[in-house]
Amino acid sequence: MAATFLVRYGELALKSPPVRREFERTLERNILERFRLAQLPCRIRSDHGHLYVVCEEAANALQLLRTVFGVTSVSRVEEVPSEVGVIEAELLKLAGPALVPGSRFAVRTRRVGSHPFSSQELARSLGAAVLRTFPDRDLTVDLTHPTVELQVEVRGPRTYLSLDRSSGPGGLPLGVAGSLVALVADERGALGAYLMMKRGCSTSLVVEGAGTRLAEEVLRRFSPTVRLESPVPTAEEALGRLADAVRADGVVLPLTVEEYPEARARWGDRVLFSPTVGFSDAEVGLRWDEVRRLAS
Repeated sequence: MAATFLVRYGELALKSPPVRREFERTLERNILERFRLAQLPCRIRSDHGHLYVVCEEAANALQLLRTVFGVTSVSRVEEVPSEVGVIEAELLKLAGPALVPGSRFAVRTRRVGSHPFSSQELARSLGAAVLRTFPDRDLTVDLTHPTVELQVEVRGPRTYLSLDRSSGPGGLPLGVAGSLVALVADERGALGAYLMMKRGCSTSLVVEGAGTRLAEEVLRRFSPTVRLESPVPTAEEALGRLADAVRADGVVLPLTVEEYPEARARWGDRVLFSPTVGFSDAEVGLRWDEVRRLAS
């Protein structure tokens, strides 16, 4: 049975209308390309602020969607008409198996369009229906630290119900902000490449040492077609050659504050980026662990 996923994006919505439309089209193309590479048929549609992806293989689809740059979160949803009675009946069906005895729950509602109810009124009505339907489960409403969140997004004539929200990488769609090359030899280099990809930069990599595994096992989860090159004869020469080949706008280096002046002088007119320059090794490790968890 086909599963429907509601895909949210954040930063794109802050752009001017023409830029937003272009970024949204790029995000759609990137999602379709990821599914094509994975040989997963899907259908995609959009409204103002959301994408909807329909795919037969739910688990694989979710993993792909939550590693697409630009996506802030993904929920598998049930789609129903925006009628209070229908919303309530379907939400109770969805919530029943999740509300074990002693659960603390919250109903989170969002509404776009004109309806004969407000978000707050709908949330109160649905919360009361849950308590009324399951009186023997010792349920409590907890809006601060719920164990179960019942999410209801009313968007015009259609409403989307879900129990989960999986985080994505956020940022901007890959490919909207030019081309870079990056040196990846360790976690600092891998994190720097990731952060520039997250800003929409198509990034090719020169990899060596532990960076080869980090690029293949983690970075390729976010950019499956990323180009990898060996540091032959040296990493600096390989970066320069690759930058010329892909007409890169700049080079990403894993520099510390102390190393930056020497690198700036050595690279001449090349534009240098070092997004981890202000991070301690401990901060790099923590941030990279977050990236790795997202990719898993």
